[in-house]
Amino acid sequence: MRRYLLGITAFIVLTIALTTISWVPMAGNTTKHDSLAKADTVAAKESLYQTYLKRIYNTAHLAETGLRLNVFEMAVTGFYNLKKSGKLSSDKSVVTIADMDLNSTRKRLWIVDLENGTLLLNTWVAHGQRSGDDKAINFSNTSDSHQSSLGFYVTGEIYTGQHGRSLRLDGMDEGFNSNARSRDIVVHGASYVSAGTIKALGRLGRSHGCPAIAPELTNKVINTIGGKTLLFINSSDKGYTSKYLDEQSAASLAAGTEEALLSQDTVDSLNI
Repeated sequence: MRRYLLGITAFIVLTIALTTISWVPMAGNTTKHDSLAKADTVAAKESLYQTYLKRIYNTAHLAETGLRLNVFEMAVTGFYNLKKSGKLSSDKSVVTIADMDLNSTRKRLWIVDLENGTLLLNTWVAHGQRSGDDKAINFSNTSDSHQSSLGFYVTGEIYTGQHGRSLRLDGMDEGFNSNARSRDIVVHGASYVSAGTIKALGRLGRSHGCPAIAPELTNKVINTIGGKTLLFINSSDKGYTSKYLDEQSAASLAAGTEEALLSQDTVDSLNI
């Protein structure tokens, strides 16, 4: 009898042990599961980010104006990373893009309102004298180079100088535009940015490196982009790199915006 009871007890203990083991996940499997879950979350955010970018790009009809999607994507990625780092205004969602891959005769400056998905302005912008003739092909971060500088800028204070009302710029990319303030690289109006100059010279006039605009647009541009907003000057030919082009980081911040918009679209579609 005693041997029978011991056998029963051993059987019960073994059953419980096996059951317990079967429910305890292996450490390796847990790590793998967590990694897969994290990868799925990242992929979902990046997918939302692409949806967000394309929605604004299409809503603002940017393709029709000649702004390429990949350039727009770089600018918006920089916007979110700079916003995340606290360098941009929390009250404005305005992005300004100058694409130096295009000739100066093209309207290659765009101001886009990301919050409302609208194009605020598309106009001409000049490049530096020593950057090139009709097209900018040389760029520098050096004083007195009279060349344009690539990269992300944050707009600074407004002042009145030799070009009238002007807007200071602070370069965010070390080695590419970090000397912008000491070089007096600013947004200002210039008479050589006009249809008349293009007709006479076959190109716009050129600056000392500043992104100069038409005089009649100076107040509108400065009032729109002043106050710590982003300006991105692009060229695909010079190996430009930036820590602010981290798309995964930008996607994490932008995905929340897109999720909120998608939720609102669902509510609107249900007429709630």
